[in-house]
Amino acid sequence: MPKTATNPNAELFKLSSALASAPLLPADSEDSALSLRLKEYLKPQDIAQVWEAYRYAYQAHEGVVRKTGEPYITHPVSVACILADLHLDVPTLLAALLHDVVEDTNISTNDIKEKFGLQVAELVDGVTKLDKIEFQSASVAQAENFRKMLLAMSQDVRVILVKLADRLHNMQTLEAMRPEKQKLIAKETLEIYAPIANRLGLNEIYQSLEDLSFQYLYPMRFRAISKAILAARGNRKEVVSKILESIKQQLITLNIDAEVSGREKHLYSIYKKMSGKTTAFSQIYDIYGFRVVVKDLSSCYLALGALHALYKPIPSKFKDYIAIPKANGYQSLHTTLFGPFGTPIEVQIRSAEMHNIADAGVAAHWLYKASDAQLTALQQQTHQWLQRLLEIQSESVDSLDFLEHLKIDLFPDEVYVFTPKGKIFALPKGATAVDFAYAVHSGIGNSCVAVRINQELAPLRTELHNGDHVEIITGSFAKPNPAWLNYVVTGRARAHIRHFLKSQQSTESAHLGERMLNQALRALHVEPSQITEEHWQKLIRDYGLKKKSQILTEIGLGKRQNVMVAHQLLAMLGVPEEPEEGAIGKFLGGKFFDKIFGKTVKPLDTITIRGSEGMAVQFAQCCRPIPGDPILGFINKDKGLVVHTHDCPAIRKFRLDPDKWLDVEWEPESQRLYKTNLNLTVANQPGMLAKIAAGIADAGSNIDNVSVEEEDGSAYANLYFTVQVKDRIHLAELMRSLRKIPDVVRINRTKGNAAGNGAQKSSQ
Repeated sequence: MPKTATNPNAELFKLSSALASAPLLPADSEDSALSLRLKEYLKPQDIAQVWEAYRYAYQAHEGVVRKTGEPYITHPVSVACILADLHLDVPTLLAALLHDVVEDTNISTNDIKEKFGLQVAELVDGVTKLDKIEFQSASVAQAENFRKMLLAMSQDVRVILVKLADRLHNMQTLEAMRPEKQKLIAKETLEIYAPIANRLGLNEIYQSLEDLSFQYLYPMRFRAISKAILAARGNRKEVVSKILESIKQQLITLNIDAEVSGREKHLYSIYKKMSGKTTAFSQIYDIYGFRVVVKDLSSCYLALGALHALYKPIPSKFKDYIAIPKANGYQSLHTTLFGPFGTPIEVQIRSAEMHNIADAGVAAHWLYKASDAQLTALQQQTHQWLQRLLEIQSESVDSLDFLEHLKIDLFPDEVYVFTPKGKIFALPKGATAVDFAYAVHSGIGNSCVAVRINQELAPLRTELHNGDHVEIITGSFAKPNPAWLNYVVTGRARAHIRHFLKSQQSTESAHLGERMLNQALRALHVEPSQITEEHWQKLIRDYGLKKKSQILTEIGLGKRQNVMVAHQLLAMLGVPEEPEEGAIGKFLGGKFFDKIFGKTVKPLDTITIRGSEGMAVQFAQCCRPIPGDPILGFINKDKGLVVHTHDCPAIRKFRLDPDKWLDVEWEPESQRLYKTNLNLTVANQPGMLAKIAAGIADAGSNIDNVSVEEEDGSAYANLYFTVQVKDRIHLAELMRSLRKIPDVVRINRTKGNAAGNGAQKSSQ
C-alpha cells in the first residue's frame, strides 16, 4: 500500500546547520552526534579506531578556536558526522578527523602514516593544501591546489568525499567570515565543489552547497525567494494535498506498493529557472514536485502508466533516465502532467535502490566496504570520469588551464548520442561533432575531417541532439584546427586541441629557431657542425633549461635573439670575433637592408619562407604578403616570426631597430595558397556578386571572405574580397580576368586588417 511521506520543505542535509554548530565535545561520549551515527553501521573495534583519531586531533588542535568562537575540533568532528551519514568506511572517517592536522599543526604526513597507516596518510595528504609561498598569485595557488586534490581523487575518490564534507561544514558556518571572503568562498563552491558533488551523485550535498552559496552570493535574492516560497506554501497547500491524495489513491487502486512524497525545489534551482527563462516567481508552478518510490524497476513503469491514466502527460516533458542513466549514475522516470486547475505537475518515479543512489551517489554502493566488491556501473562511470580528468591534466601544462577545463567538464546538462555500433555517449548540452570525436578517442579527435549525423554529411561544428547517430570520418594526414577551440564545449576536447597546437607550435618553432641560429652562426664564420654536444650541454645549463630544443624553440618564438645565442656558442669555441661594420651589419646583413640603408654589410644566410612552417611563421594581416612581394621578418615575442611586406605602414616605426628583424625571402615554388584583399567597384546591378564569384573560381582562386558596401540610390557598389592566390603572378592573372567582366569599373589590391576597412591601395 502507498505510504505518504510528509516532506514539504526538504532540509539542506541530515546534518543541519544548527547541529553543525552545536557543542560536540566530548565527541566520544555515548550520546554525542558522532557516536549515534557510528553505532548505526560500525563494529565496536572500528568505533575504537575513530575515537583514537579523535583524541589525536583533539590534542593537535587544543587551544585553537574557529572564527565562530568554537573549539577547532568541532569542525573535523562535524565533517566526520557528514561522512558517517553516508556510512563511509573507517579510513575515510579517520581522514575526516585528521584532515587539518598536517596543514595547521606541526604534525607531518609521515607522523600520520606511522600512527594510522599509509591509506589514511594518503587521504589526508590529498585533502591538504599546497604551500602558497610557492606560487606567484592566489589564483595560481588555487588552481594548483585543485589540481593536486583531483589527482589524489583520481587515485582514491574518498579524497573528494572528505573535501566536500569539509566544504559543506565551512559553508554552514560561513557567517563568521568577512563579507568579501564569504563571496569568494561561495563563488568557488558554486563553480567547483557543488558541480563535483553533482557529478558524483551526492544530491543532498550538491543542493546544500548550491543553496548556501546562493545565500552568500546573492543575499537579497535569496531572502526574496525564501519569503515567496513561505507565502506560496500557504496558498498552494490545498492543491498539493489534493494532488498527493489523488496519486496515492490511484496507486492503491492498481495495487502498486509505493511511497509518495511532495518535495519542494531547492532555492537555487528556482532562482536558476527564474533567471534562465526570465520568469517571475508567480509563473513558476513546479516549485512543488512529487516523488514516487516503488520496490523494483518494473514497478516504475507500472506507476508511470497509472499516473498517465490519472492526469494527461505533457508529451515533450518526459525523460527516461532509467533506460539511459545520467553520467553521475542517477536513474529515474521524469514526467510532467496536466494537474487540476491546469497546474503542471512534475513527478519523479524510481525504485528504492535508485532513490538511495540519487541521494548518496557514488557512496551508495561503497567500493571499500568489502575487499571483493564488484565495481557497480556507477563506480565504473565515476572511474571513467576520473580517468578523463587525469587525461585532461596531463594535456594541461598550466594549472589555470586545467581549472578552466575542469569547470567546463562539470556542467551536467547532457545529450545522449549513439555511435554506428549503438554505443551511447553522454555529452554536455551544446556539444559538437568534434567533442564527440574526442570523447570516443583522442586519436579520432586529432584526425577527424568530417562527420555523418543520422547518415547525412554535416559540418564538424554541428551541435548534437538527443538520439543522434554520429559517425566520424578521419584522415591519415588530418590534424586539429585552431578554429575548433571556438566551438568545442568539453574540457577533454579543448585540452587535447590546445596540447596538440602547443606541441606543434613548439616543434615548428624549434625548426625555425634552428634555421635562424644557423644563419647567425654562418654570419660569424662558424659552421653549425662545429658546435658539439658538449657546447650545447653547457649552454643548456647556463640557461637553466633541460634540452637543446627548448633553446631553439625560444629563438623561433622570438624569446631569445639568435645572434646572442650564436655569440655565446662562439665564445665557447674560443674563436676571436672579427670587428663588425656597425650594428646593422652585425645583426642583419642581407641584400634588402643594403638597398634600404646604403651600407656595405656582411651578408647573412637569408631565411627562406616555404609556407609550410605552420604556426611558427605568421603572415601579417595588416599587409597580407604573398610570394613575389618584397618581405621582412619581424620577431614578435608572442607570435614568433611575423612576415610583412617591405612597405607595410604598420612596421615603419620598427624599421631602424635591427634587433627585431630578419632578412627573409620566398622559396621559389611554394605549393600553398596565401590570402590577399581585393576591392572592386562595380555597377550596382542584380547578379554582379555571382559573376565576380564565378570569375574568381574560374581563375583557380578561393574566396575566403566577402562584404558589400553600397549607398542608397548610388549606381555603383564596392565589393571587398579576401581571396587565396599562389603568388603575385597568380594575383595579376586573377585581376586581369576580373577586369574583363562587364560593369567592373575599378579593381585594386588593398592592404589592411580585413577587406573593406579602408585599407591602403596597392596598384597591380
